[in-house]
Amino acid sequence: MKPKPHKLKNGMPVILVPQKGASSMTVLVLTRVGSRYETKEINGASHFVEHLMFKGTKRRPNTEIISRELDRYGAEYNAFTDKDVTGYYIKMDADKTVLAVDMLHDMLFHSKYDPKEIDRERGVIIEEINMYDDNPRMHVDDLLEQVLFPDSTLGWSIAGPRETIRQVTREQLTAYRDAYYIPERMTVIVAGKLIPGLMALLQKTFGSVKRPAGQDKVFQNFHAPTRLSTPLAYQEKATEQVQFALGFHGLDLQAAELPAASLLSVILGGSMSSRLFIQIRERRGLCYSIHASHQAREDSGVFSIMSGLDKKRFGEAVEAIMGELKKVVRTGVTAEELQRAKDHIRGRTTLAFEDSAAQAEWFGKDWLFRSRVETPEERMRRYDKVTRRDIQAVAKLILRPEHMAAAVIGPFGDRKNVAKLIKW
Repeated sequence: MKPKPHKLKNGMPVILVPQKGASSMTVLVLTRVGSRYETKEINGASHFVEHLMFKGTKRRPNTEIISRELDRYGAEYNAFTDKDVTGYYIKMDADKTVLAVDMLHDMLFHSKYDPKEIDRERGVIIEEINMYDDNPRMHVDDLLEQVLFPDSTLGWSIAGPRETIRQVTREQLTAYRDAYYIPERMTVIVAGKLIPGLMALLQKTFGSVKRPAGQDKVFQNFHAPTRLSTPLAYQEKATEQVQFALGFHGLDLQAAELPAASLLSVILGGSMSSRLFIQIRERRGLCYSIHASHQAREDSGVFSIMSGLDKKRFGEAVEAIMGELKKVVRTGVTAEELQRAKDHIRGRTTLAFEDSAAQAEWFGKDWLFRSRVETPEERMRRYDKVTRRDIQAVAKLILRPEHMAAAVIGPFGDRKNVAKLIKW
């Protein structure tokens, strides 16, 4: 059954996703805001706000009370911040839906933002930044986006610079929250077993949120330069394995070629039988893992290849990767490869949809960014229409050397030593 969007009395969208045979449910609240909406003075505010939602409300004064109330029933709960969306979810026994809805409403709209908690959380976030920076596999992705999106908030760190986290004020954080946590920017999704009276419960809680005069601002669209002037980010680090990220400007969420781009990423590096996995790992033994993906955003996208490579054979590995990219541009893919990729996406989607949290995120983001609710069957029909010619055309569109960027973390001594090894 295709979920039908509803609207609460204040205009906030609600999507209900019933799941036959389920005994649990997920409540997910998405807000259309993230690091790309920030200014330099408050870079990291979206993520900071997310953290502070768990630090106590008027009715639940501290984080221990919040976590104890949810832990008592074995709930899964967390939050995430991206470049353009922030999400909060609770997954638990459907009999506890009232608690889950009340808890998220309380956290999102009645958190205290206690100055002592804010100061304490500064240290927590800085340690989170340190954790990512100290992990080359995590950090290389940030480096790639810095060079792929120059002069754009898309290239900024989601967590923000340490100095900004130390200095941003409570007033700045609450003003940012109040500007963007408004009904027009939010969507509530409940997936799984839906209890009777659920809409009335949502009206009482999220439907009571006022619609203040909007202080929110749209982000500045990214326009890809004709050619990247600084296409390489390099970090010297004494590692045994080189972390390598190769990226290209991808497609936006409305692009007609989006299904072809996703299928191309699967064929190149979306599975253990993909071209890059077979050629780079299995036949040459140059890496342990290698992966390709395409991520679309509202005005752009990223087509990326990530791998941890043998530092002694780094040049050989890069040359082999480039060879596979050139090959798919030059000769396309086989009918068998294309069908396998379609079957792979269908199978992975089927597995994911056994989880109410995955369903909530699928339908929630689709509505938030595209104002539609597309079922897996409807999306697969779009994938099924993709031809070999479409795959080669999208490869030529995306895999262009003038829109190519790379990030490398490893022990090469000098950026120039790395730059001469990364050539199209």
